[in-house]
Amino acid sequence: MLQLFNSLSGRKEAFVPSSSPVTMYVCGVTPYDTTHVGHAFTYVVFDVLQRYLRVRGHPVRYVSNITDVDDSILERARQRKVDYRELGAQQTEQFLRDMRNLNVLAPDVRPKASEEIPHMIGIVRRLLDRGAAYAVDGWVYFSIAAFPEYGQLGKVSREDMLRLSAERGADPDDPRKRDGLDFVLWQPSLADEPSWPAPWGAGRPGWHLECTAMSLRYLGESIDVHGGGADLVFPHHESEIAQSELYTGAKPFARFWVHTGMVRYHGEKMSKSLGNLVLARDLLRDWGPAAVRMCLLSHHYRDGWDFEDGSVAAYEALAGRLDAIPNSGEGEPPAEDAFWSAMNDDLDTPVALQHLERRLGQAEAGDRRAAAALGAYRQALGL
Repeated sequence: MLQLFNSLSGRKEAFVPSSSPVTMYVCGVTPYDTTHVGHAFTYVVFDVLQRYLRVRGHPVRYVSNITDVDDSILERARQRKVDYRELGAQQTEQFLRDMRNLNVLAPDVRPKASEEIPHMIGIVRRLLDRGAAYAVDGWVYFSIAAFPEYGQLGKVSREDMLRLSAERGADPDDPRKRDGLDFVLWQPSLADEPSWPAPWGAGRPGWHLECTAMSLRYLGESIDVHGGGADLVFPHHESEIAQSELYTGAKPFARFWVHTGMVRYHGEKMSKSLGNLVLARDLLRDWGPAAVRMCLLSHHYRDGWDFEDGSVAAYEALAGRLDAIPNSGEGEPPAEDAFWSAMNDDLDTPVALQHLERRLGQAEAGDRRAAAALGAYRQALGL
């Protein structure tokens, strides 16, 4: 049985699907600087999770969005003097191409925030009616006082929450707020920004609201897995929990919260402003997708790590050996062995890869059962 680390409880828990199919939502990209290795790591990890579940007999309904209306994409479009829709379309196309080239399965639904505004407005209206939100000068804020559990996911002090909010785009000193941690559900648009009519004033949705709306619409009030990068724990995922559970009255919004570690380059977080992005398309120009995936999966998904130049090269020979073994695409029905034990232990792909290589050696020596087992391993890891 899969033991999966739940960021909400802070421990590994037995993952038992609440129903069939397993429902999984993963926060998608804001399409303005895609697709760097950090993005690739996150989406390959969740690709492996859905593949693993399917190989083990669990149907999956997977939703991952495109955040095409957001402060960051609007600011980048302003800097480049281009329409935000043009920038978003170009970067989304690049991201989808990169995902295909990395052999990442497409989600069942990939909604765009800009196409989900009516549902977002409905959520804000109900939160206002329930006293969980308040409107000031065309802005609508969620009141954390209405949700005493706020902070349960991030598990940091109020002082740290205020600091993180400021670092990640919020303004704790906004005089319209009743509490510095209250967050934006709706805001008036600037003159060069998109705007939609709403009862409290024309404008656009807040970042956190977007994912709540899309998860609720396409997966329901309570889902099995909600995931993304560790930098989304607070305030994004924290705020999603609060607004979703007060909107629906259902708990939990997500049973498991799963987060990938941050990928650094020369000790620093990758960012366009630092000019240190390592792009997936550049790696795929030089190396095969299996080698790139192996490089990414050689790190445990919860660990932060430093990408090193030339690190993919170490897996090219292994990928070539694997490709030389006939692959039916099916593999034998998974029988418990060291590979599956590693995968069951919180998706321990680094250890699973070691067992894959051992099995590969047996298959190369003529062991037919090993060759058959490799088929299932390849399915699970997307190789």
